Parts: sequence; C-alpha cells; structure tokens
Amino acid sequence: MQVEEHRWHSPNLGREMALKVYGHWGQPYVVFPCSRGRYFDYEGMGMVSAIADHIDRGHIKLFCIDSVDEDSWYNFRVSPAERNASHEAYDRYVVAEVVAFIRDHCQSPGLRVMANGCSMGAFHAVNFFFKHPDLFAGVIALSGLYRLDRAEFGLTAADGPAIYFNSPLSYLPGLRDDWYLGRYRNRRIIVCAGQGAWEEEALEDTRALEAICRDKAIPGWFDFWGTDVDHDWPWWYRQMNYFLARLYDP
Repeated sequence: MQVEEHRWHSPNLGREMALKVYGHWGQPYVVFPCSRGRYFDYEGMGMVSAIADHIDRGHIKLFCIDSVDEDSWYNFRVSPAERNASHEAYDRYVVAEVVAFIRDHCQSPGLRVMANGCSMGAFHAVNFFFKHPDLFAGVIALSGLYRLDRAEFGLTAADGPAIYFNSPLSYLPGLRDDWYLGRYRNRRIIVCAGQGAWEEEALEDTRALEAICRDKAIPGWFDFWGTDVDHDWPWWYRQMNYFLARLYDP
C-alpha cells in the first residue's frame, strides 16, 4: 500500500497540521478522527488494515487528517462562541487547504471528496458534508452524535445560538435553500448506528437525522445494526467493509 505523510503550516489555524494518505488511486475520502484524535489514528486503531483490500484495489484513497477538538468542542475553559470560532477556523482549513491538497494530489481540479469518520469523526463528516455539498460527494458516518447541545460537550440548549450552524440537527430542520437541498439529493449519504452498548445517543441522533432527510426528500441510507453492535472499532471495521463493498464491488 502506498502511504505518504504530509505537513504544512496552516494559515487558517496558525499551526502546523499533518495528514496521511493511504492508497494510489480511487475515490478520495477525508477521514476525520474520533474525539481529540490524530491523523494517524485510523491506522493505529486498525481501520486502514481492516479496509486495505478496497485501498489496494484502487476503490478508495484515504486522506486522514488531524482534529482541533481540544480547542473547539472539548475546550471547556472557553465560551461556546469561542469554541465555535475555533471550529470555524478548522472549517476553513479543511475547505481551503485540505480539499485543495486532495484535488492537487489526485490531479483533478474539480474533484469532490467523500467525508468519513466514526464517533466524533462521524459528527465532523456529517457536518462538513451538509455545510459544503459542493465540495463533498457524500458521507459515510458511523456512530455519531449530530447535536452539540449535549452533556458530552458541556453544552445545553441555552448555548444553541452560539453553536447553531455547526449542529446539524439544529440547522437542518429549517433549511429550505434549494442550492443545498438539490445537492444533497444528488449525493451519497450513508449513516449507521448500532443498538448495543454506548450507542444510545448515536442511535437517537441517527434516527433524528433520518427523519429530517425523509421530511426533505433527501435520499439516504440509514442503517441500524443489532443490539449486539457496540460503539467500538471491531464493529466499525465490519460496517466500513459492508458499505464499501456495496459501493465499489461489482
């Protein structure tokens, strides 16, 4: 497997950021790490090995990036508005720097990428997809939370206005702009949750996201796995292989 590591000083974040590329060809995926995660976690936690067949066969090409969760949603020392501002800087980094890097690396200027992640990475994947459907071809999100006003983030409904535009279950119900809706309807949306241990909130949010998409006539594959399916990597290995096989195997 072809593996590369790249890093540069991000003007949007004011720090050095790194990413790893896995594969030589195929649909590019931006992979967001789990909470407070790093760009090497997908490899370190075994996912790259678990889906290596799809990488080696040229179905997909992974671009695994760093998070700034410690400065944004998990920075309990600052106000919700400051956390949101940190995330907005990360948004600019992904949109203006990472996507441009991917297009250059793939030698395809207008290429749209897929968003992918597990747990907190699924939140980022869904949020980036719905905010930027012109840049993203779709999303595969596993076991995510899609509302920020949760105890997980130390946020409540009172903080809603400050974080509204980065909380998909908040901003999507009222979205009626055809520029967005038309693009959503022509993308590949796959969102999955189990029904086992530590999946209760992810299951709740995945069902809520499904209801919003159904109400807005946005096609999506919302898949709910069994009561034995826990919030853990071995299940995410199986889920990724399952969905990738249905997307790319003849």
